[in-house]
Amino acid sequence: MKDFFIRSSKYDPLNDFLFFKVMGEKGDEVQLLAFVNAVLGKTEVDRFTSIEILEDKKLTPDFIGGKTSILDVRAVLHGKKRVNVEVQLRDQHNMDRRSLFYLSREYTRWLKEGEDYIELPDIIGINIVNFDFPPTRHYHSSFHLREDAERDIILTNALEIHYINMVKYRKQGSENLNDPLYRWLVWFDKNSPPELVEEVVKMDSAIQLAAERMLNLTVDEDVITAYNRMFMASCDRTSEINFALSKGREEGREEGRREGREEGQQYFLELLNQGLTIEEIKQRLSRETGFSRL
Repeated sequence: MKDFFIRSSKYDPLNDFLFFKVMGEKGDEVQLLAFVNAVLGKTEVDRFTSIEILEDKKLTPDFIGGKTSILDVRAVLHGKKRVNVEVQLRDQHNMDRRSLFYLSREYTRWLKEGEDYIELPDIIGINIVNFDFPPTRHYHSSFHLREDAERDIILTNALEIHYINMVKYRKQGSENLNDPLYRWLVWFDKNSPPELVEEVVKMDSAIQLAAERMLNLTVDEDVITAYNRMFMASCDRTSEINFALSKGREEGREEGRREGREEGQQYFLELLNQGLTIEEIKQRLSRETGFSRL
């Protein structure tokens, strides 16, 4: 066990690439199923007992380095319910619409022409975010389609969205090692005390499998190269977003109006939410403002 901490403590289990390799490839079913059951609050009595990982992505260097690559984990529970797990480490100010887009896409892709709507599966989205979203009190929040006035009435269970807020998890700080989800978050958090990580690994056989998988991965030079490439791509994208937002504020100051700053930022975020890439936003703002470079 000590060997595990010596070799892999510097690597972040929530790095997109590493998370996908540990939790989302064929052969990772045991740890993925345990994590999904923990998020859904399933006990030994009602827990899901089978899961099938749907995609076996080919992680080429071009794919890993791309700023638009999506390393979400897609799986099927008990042959019917679909689950989509995604990690977002940096706030791109679009998580609400991003979540809805992914779930809607996942929901509609399963209906073939001529089939009845009843054939559409239930979709569960699980989002692990490393920023303070959504604005709830607890680090784990779940959303359903409810009636506004009569909160006990759910329109349908077809769509279910969970958020795991790592910022709130770290702030709350209350240890509950009897909670399977808490144990997983201890392991996911690269800043967890080593002795606490060692304890949850010993307590939970699925987490132990994940730890062993990560240990094997992080002694592979090709894996480490891919890990670093994904990390740099994420940092580059964050820098571009921050630069663009800063430029929007600068343009607002040049206009001499506070409204101009807010509108510039809001316009940029609206374009980002529409699915435009950073390069496309640069080109549009260049045409509309006369700036040759964003």
